[in-house]
Amino acid sequence: MRQLPIPGVFATRWQRKFEAFCDDRRGLAAVEFAMIALPFFFLIFGLLEVCVIFIMSSILEHASSEAARQIRTGQLQNSGLADAAMETSFRQDVCDELFGLMSCDTRLKTDVQVFADFGSTGSSPALEFDSATGDLNGDCFGFSAGGQNQIVVIRVFYEWDLIIPILSAPLANMSNNRLLLQSTVAFRNEPFGNSGSGGPGVPAGC
Repeated sequence: MRQLPIPGVFATRWQRKFEAFCDDRRGLAAVEFAMIALPFFFLIFGLLEVCVIFIMSSILEHASSEAARQIRTGQLQNSGLADAAMETSFRQDVCDELFGLMSCDTRLKTDVQVFADFGSTGSSPALEFDSATGDLNGDCFGFSAGGQNQIVVIRVFYEWDLIIPILSAPLANMSNNRLLLQSTVAFRNEPFGNSGSGGPGVPAGC
């Protein structure tokens, strides 16, 4: 008949094994990394997302400023183009300065308006979003390049798709994990010898 171990001996044997397990340092680094992996990667990917947003915002600012030169100096107004063609040309000027990092599609929207003075430039049409798709509604955006010495405000918008679906959710200000980037340039046109309006301005009803 098999003899069972004495309870005291049994307990001592397990105690020695437990102490040996506690003294074993193999795999300690892997265990510690597993404990901090989640917040570590959260921080890394969060910094990556913020850096990408900063870069894209800077590129959009650059594109807006470069395209605005065509209006400020009167080159666009004196080009002989029709109003619709001037708007298309300005939009293309913005696209050419995006370095291919943003798509020149419906996600890019522009609004160019003339104001009587710099104090009234804050009265630009408010932003509206489509209730079904969540996209930026540009129906009240217009294009008026203005004449010489007139004050012009250019607003350029881009619906940027955030890279990380879940971690970047707090950064999104649009539906479908998107962030609306905006660039604004305000200036007075140079005296280039054209007093025309340079476009129809804000659509009726806005």
